[in-house]
Amino acid sequence: MNLALWLQRTAQKYPDKTAVYLGRQGVATYSDLMIHVNRLAAWLAQEGIGPSDRVAIYLPNTPEYLSLFYGIWQAGAVAVPINAKLHPKELSWIIDDAQAHVVVVSDESYEFVKGTIGRCTIVALSELRSQMKTETLEQFGVVERAPSDLAWLFYTSGTTGRPKGVQITHGMVKSMALSYFVDVDDVSAEDSAIYAAPMSHGAGLYNIMHVLKGARHVFPTSGHFEPSEIFDLADYHDRAHMFAAPTMIKRLVEHAKSAGVGAHGLRTVVYGGGPMYLSDIVEAVEVLGNVFVQIYGQGECPMAISALSRDEVSDRKSPNWEARLASVGRAQSVVEVQIGTKKGERLSYGEVGEIMVRGDAVMPGYWNNPEATEKTILNGWLRTGDMGVMDQEGYITLKDRSKDMIISGGSNIYPREVEEVLLTHADVLEVSVIGKAHPEWGEDVVACVVCRAGAEVGEHDLDAHCRENIAAFKRPKHYLFLDSLPKNNYGKVLKTELRKLV
Repeated sequence: MNLALWLQRTAQKYPDKTAVYLGRQGVATYSDLMIHVNRLAAWLAQEGIGPSDRVAIYLPNTPEYLSLFYGIWQAGAVAVPINAKLHPKELSWIIDDAQAHVVVVSDESYEFVKGTIGRCTIVALSELRSQMKTETLEQFGVVERAPSDLAWLFYTSGTTGRPKGVQITHGMVKSMALSYFVDVDDVSAEDSAIYAAPMSHGAGLYNIMHVLKGARHVFPTSGHFEPSEIFDLADYHDRAHMFAAPTMIKRLVEHAKSAGVGAHGLRTVVYGGGPMYLSDIVEAVEVLGNVFVQIYGQGECPMAISALSRDEVSDRKSPNWEARLASVGRAQSVVEVQIGTKKGERLSYGEVGEIMVRGDAVMPGYWNNPEATEKTILNGWLRTGDMGVMDQEGYITLKDRSKDMIISGGSNIYPREVEEVLLTHADVLEVSVIGKAHPEWGEDVVACVVCRAGAEVGEHDLDAHCRENIAAFKRPKHYLFLDSLPKNNYGKVLKTELRKLV
């Protein structure tokens, strides 16, 4: 079943209900949204886009994001949402790997992107808006799709330094959405979804269940996460839902305390995408109340591995509430979860091993990368790379993050990707990148650098080099210059020793 059918049914049920808001201003009813989607699907067909073709979206959060998702799906094509913070060189690599036919970009980035990408048709947002107003493009049927057909190609950075394309099918998204209603939260037509986190990631996936139920879709006018704006929008629209990284919750709590505001109108905050410290979530519940639900997922099993309900997050009476709150909850309904060895053998309760998951929400594999797929899928089980433990009640507790990934402001940063950029500088001999705890952003990126003999390179030079090659949020915030990197007998850099130095 094509996911676009869910929007079509909702538009039939609530044609005159305002569906999309920019701040407090309504910009489209569900009927309007359906017309925009039909026109975009027809326009894509005119551009030669057919079933399974890839269409990339390189935009900050904007109301047109919803129209693009469903227009692409209605045409039978595959959406490739790309983090708007990525550098054009990184964008170019993803476009080439996905073999995207079209990429939609903001007007501000159009010329810059045009000078970076050659083989792909580049469409500015203003042109897209014009197509949505073209009345001759209104009629276009929903292309039939099977559960195994691709809906979303999600690029997540890998330890090789190159992103991997996670294949997310129509069936996977449907399973995630239906599991959400059982394991995470209910949604009604009276609810509002506020898109403060990037639509290219989890927040974008969560549009599905809100479209299905006929809720309101609210885009902040600032285009980004601003705590005061979130509280204002929640108060205005009421019954607001949002997906947030732990660092975003921390900022919401700090603003609430300093401004003396409450969580009026804020009904549900689903958090995930990084470690939530126990003291932080305890304080968040004290300040904002019983509004929090935790989920654990990966791009390879989007938003659907485990969940900790709002009652469990807010419980302070059960004898083991602290241990349970430090967990990531229990397996969601559409998956099985086990703790396993490297060979995939199931471990007993209380034993630490790799968290493994299988079920309808798990990817079939990586895009054009059978080697990575073979390493990640073992006998039908997805190896998450995260170490954890499961208790006899089924609660899963993470013990260590996979590899040495850094999570800053809710964004995943893989050290090797930064290291490889720094190593292209002529004066850098060796480098190792680690994370340093930060009270607001979770972690800062720190580069430990060994320079070539006689080199006179400083932080400013290396920062300028990074600016030319990677996204701003991945750049090191601190540099530690060393005579040598600590290593073991096998020549492997001892990042534990570097963390002690930092």
